[in-house]
Amino acid sequence: MSLEGKTAVITGGGRGIGAAVARALAGAGVRVVVSARTAEQVAGLAAELREAGHGAWGVIADVADEASVANLAREATDRLGRVDILVNNAGIAGSAPVTRITLEDWNRIFAVNATGTFLCTRAFLPGMLETGWGRVVNVASVAGRTGGRYMAAYSASKHAAVGFTRCAAAEVAGRGVTINALCPGFVDTEMVRESVDRIVAKTGRSRDEALADIVSTSGHGRLVSSEEVADAALWLCGDGAASVNGQAIVIDGGGFLG
Repeated sequence: MSLEGKTAVITGGGRGIGAAVARALAGAGVRVVVSARTAEQVAGLAAELREAGHGAWGVIADVADEASVANLAREATDRLGRVDILVNNAGIAGSAPVTRITLEDWNRIFAVNATGTFLCTRAFLPGMLETGWGRVVNVASVAGRTGGRYMAAYSASKHAAVGFTRCAAAEVAGRGVTINALCPGFVDTEMVRESVDRIVAKTGRSRDEALADIVSTSGHGRLVSSEEVADAALWLCGDGAASVNGQAIVIDGGGFLG
C-alpha cells in the first residue's frame, strides 16, 4: 500500500480518533489538513506533524454549518491542490431517556453526526470523482449498528451516518472512489471519559464502576484505542481496500456480532 503524495482532510482532527488518523495518514506520506472547531487543537497537531517532517495545516471549521464547510473546502484545496481522502470524524455524544431528550439536543447531535457527514462529503466528493480516485471514511459507531438504553439521539444519528454511507457508496461504485464507515465500540478518548463523568454524576457510582460497565460491552474487555481505529482507516484508504465499498466495519473486539 502506498499513499505517498495523496492528500487528506480529517474533521474532528484535533484530538482522539481524528488526531490518530491524521498521524497515521501523515506517516504514510499523505499531506493533511486537520479541522475542528478549536483553533488551539488543530494548530497544535498541525505543528506537531510539521515538526516531524510532514505536510500539515490546521483549519477551523464547524461541520454542522454549510458556509463553514464551504470555507473548509476552499482552504483545503488552496493548501493541498486537491483532496483525495476525506475522513468524517467530527462527532458529539449525549445520553438521556427518550422522554427527556429535548428537541434542541436531538437537532444538535444530528447536525454534527449526520448532517456534518453529508455536508463534508458533498463538498469534497466532486473533486474525487473528477480525478477518478478518492476515499471517504465516515467514523460512525457500533451504536450505528445496534441500539441501547439512553442513547436514542446518538444511535439514531449514527444509524443515519451508516445509511448515508451505503447510499453514497452505491452512487460512486465503479468510479474509483470508495465510501465506507468505521463503527468502533467505546474508544479511549475524551468523549468516553466525558460519558463516564455523566454516569458518575447521574448515578453516584464510582468512576471504576462506570468504566467497568462500559468495558463490559466490548468483546475483549477493554476500550478500543484511537490507533486501532486509525489503522483501519489507513487500510481503507489504501489500494488493498479498493474493492471495499459501502461497508460499516465494526471495531469492538467482537462485542457486537449482528
